[in-house]
Amino acid sequence: MTDPNAIQPSELDQLPDRDPEETAEWQASLDAVAQAAGPHRTAYLMRRTLERAEGAGVHLPKLLETDYINSIPTSAEPAAPGDEAMEARITAWNRWNAAAMVTRGSKYGVGGHIATFASAAWLYETGFNHFFKGKEGDGSGDQLYIQGHASPGIYARAFLDGRLTEQHLDNFRQEAGGNGLPSYPHPRRLPWLWEFPTVSMGLGPISAIYQARFNRYLTSRGIKDVSDSHVWAFLGDGEMDEPESTTALTLASREGLDNLTFVINCNLQRLDGPVRANFKIVQELEALFRGAGWNVVKTLWGSAWDELFQLDTTGALVRRLRQVPDAQVQTYQTRDAAYIRQDFFGADPALAEMAKLLSDDKIIECFHFSRGGHEARKVFAAYKAALAHKGAPTVILAQTVKGHTLGSGFASKNANHQMKKLSADEFKQMRDLLDLPIPDSAFADGQVPYGHPGADSPEVRYLQERRAALGGPAPARRVHPVAPLPAPADKAFAAFDKGSGSQSVATTMAFVRLVKDLVRDKETGKRWVPIVPDEARTFGMESLFPSLGIYSPKGQTYEPVDRDQLMYYKEAKNGQILNEGITEAGSMADFIAASSSYSTHGEPMIPFYIFYSMFGWQRTADQMWQLGDQLGRGFLVGATAGRTTLTGEGLQHADGHSPVIAATNPAALTYDPAFAYEVAAIVKDGLRRMYGQAAPGEDQDVFYYLTVYNEPLPQPAKPAVPGIDEGIVKGLYRFNTAESAGLTVPANAPRIQLLGSGTAIHWALGAQRMLAEEWGVAADVWSATSWGELRRDAMEADAALLRGEERVPYVRRALQGAEGPVLAVSDYMRQTPDQIAQWIEQDYTSLGTDGFGLSDTRDAARRHFGVDAQSIVAAALAQLARRGEVKASAVKEAREKYGL
Repeated sequence: MTDPNAIQPSELDQLPDRDPEETAEWQASLDAVAQAAGPHRTAYLMRRTLERAEGAGVHLPKLLETDYINSIPTSAEPAAPGDEAMEARITAWNRWNAAAMVTRGSKYGVGGHIATFASAAWLYETGFNHFFKGKEGDGSGDQLYIQGHASPGIYARAFLDGRLTEQHLDNFRQEAGGNGLPSYPHPRRLPWLWEFPTVSMGLGPISAIYQARFNRYLTSRGIKDVSDSHVWAFLGDGEMDEPESTTALTLASREGLDNLTFVINCNLQRLDGPVRANFKIVQELEALFRGAGWNVVKTLWGSAWDELFQLDTTGALVRRLRQVPDAQVQTYQTRDAAYIRQDFFGADPALAEMAKLLSDDKIIECFHFSRGGHEARKVFAAYKAALAHKGAPTVILAQTVKGHTLGSGFASKNANHQMKKLSADEFKQMRDLLDLPIPDSAFADGQVPYGHPGADSPEVRYLQERRAALGGPAPARRVHPVAPLPAPADKAFAAFDKGSGSQSVATTMAFVRLVKDLVRDKETGKRWVPIVPDEARTFGMESLFPSLGIYSPKGQTYEPVDRDQLMYYKEAKNGQILNEGITEAGSMADFIAASSSYSTHGEPMIPFYIFYSMFGWQRTADQMWQLGDQLGRGFLVGATAGRTTLTGEGLQHADGHSPVIAATNPAALTYDPAFAYEVAAIVKDGLRRMYGQAAPGEDQDVFYYLTVYNEPLPQPAKPAVPGIDEGIVKGLYRFNTAESAGLTVPANAPRIQLLGSGTAIHWALGAQRMLAEEWGVAADVWSATSWGELRRDAMEADAALLRGEERVPYVRRALQGAEGPVLAVSDYMRQTPDQIAQWIEQDYTSLGTDGFGLSDTRDAARRHFGVDAQSIVAAALAQLARRGEVKASAVKEAREKYGL
């Protein structure tokens, strides 16, 4: 029967054959091998031929999978330097203390993970002993993305090194009392140790790729030569199912990031069971990474397997290893030699004969213990090969056993991720296996002891000597002592104070104009990192293309189609703009790398990432938390903001909630400026706070989120209002009164306070005029630049009051004495202005754009949500009517008049 998926002769005929006779001879040879030696031998020869062709420079499709064996055979392993026995003792102490720390904490119910580090210990120890460069040597050192669930092992090593005490270990996951250790890598919680937060799975891989890319960016732009830094990302095989884990693989290969190595701990288990129960995750990952252009190194089997492979003269063992699904490999881990003989070796006559030559102990050694990721020499060979490979990033697929050395109760059990402790007897078995000098008497009252060979022991001296040779402790985070960046020339900001006259300017354009001036600053201009996800033209940034250039490691190898235009598309090796294509996740990873450069490389950079506001926080809020954890600094700019401002795009593009999401992040300072001069004032203060001289008690490790709009309107001049700069930064100031706006209102007219943010202030100004001219009501208009900062300040005032300190929230002080009720309005859901409701002494209500967006004109959308000027008038009259200050009939009259 014909295979319907096979390539038919008619398809092959499309390729010209210059020598059909020679082609027929090759095909006949292939047929002969298949007939005489079978399909397995045929496949072997084909793979070797393809490999030979690739090595000879013949361009063929990549061979995506290799056999289920080590990429580096034992005979080709380089000699590992150092004292392997000493390193084994160090690793044993670290295994013990990691398990002891989690077990001791389990009595408090705080949890923890034991099995991950147990499987990955040699992956880390080999790196710490021989590869990972510290930050006390030349350059910036290496960047280490530690797998979150392996943190107990890193703490155990820091304890052995003298950087942590027993008290620290006993406070694992108990931080409230001080001297505590966070559960996972959290720079904000332990800023001297952790550099990168990684436990939100999938974010570590993409962040590592863009960190390696940002290192190249810094070097290419002449900011700092960090070409000696290497990025190591330690990942789990189950973690690779997260979409962010693999979304940027082709970027890494496309840009030749050979300063990057992924180390994937393939223990074949995720949280609930096998990663690929009926398949092979290592083979799947190999094909994925090879297809994406990565160099792949497989470190699967330990040295105990060498004898088996030497006995495999027919290839039956290699074939069987490819056939057995991962879940069955896990089963072998828990079964006796008789079962393995029958199920694994009994599947092939040649293997059955081989098994007769193997003792039960040999079978158990191979199938229970001997994995490539558990042997220092094999891990060393893989790391050395990764650093030697040039032109592409490397992924190391290291096979391990989850729960290795923790005993049969842990190893490869589906539930081991949730198992938080070992019994005293299990610890004693572990002690004997690791050959640690811990007496039974040390187990006082059933409590497992920590183990330490002594501060002056050979183990500790060796560990510290190795780290000193590699540039100091690791992991470690350092904030280099750098002088505050000088403030840019004030004229860049003051230019917006005079307004735009009759010219209509959107606040998005105002921000871009400001940045264009700031990047020209001689002192700080080069430190700006503009980041945009393929929407630069939407935001009016194309004028930056020729002046700043778009970063590309290849420069511009083509003639741009718009070469004759003033604002042509210019790529350059030293380009300043990072234009990432359609990837908010990639752009955020860029931002995170740039925002923490002040620590990672001792070079403060000023990233601003501008994006459709709807597709920022909603799509990548997890990365915003990562940004806060990593103590990043910079400006996130949600452009085309608001639910009614971006009209034709419809529901999916209509942002009515990004400030609400942003308000959940303690590191985010969220602003919704209405006018260009407010944008300038906020950016100016942000530069001072994050990069200049922060005021006493001000946290520098924050980032700003600004919402800006694509609605062109005349920009007013900055009012000569006392304290306006303070009000802009703190979140509220009175823009005008009915009288200062030139409106005529009766003496003793009813008065109301209208608070508006962003583009909504224009609706409030329209309502102010209508209330005066049509209803005899005086309205004062306030610009609420930040509902979130007003709330943050009020909450701090509440906390101070509980401490016995008298402090009045700024919002209450600002509105003190303001007559009448307060009506707040924004282009976001009512929850946004309602953040401050409880601190307003006056009667308070709000208007917003709750619900789904829709496609229509701006006026129609605003009428739909009840936030246009006419709707504000009706709501204001309703508030005043409830107070008896206008007739109740006025509300109905207004609704009929305006067709509400």
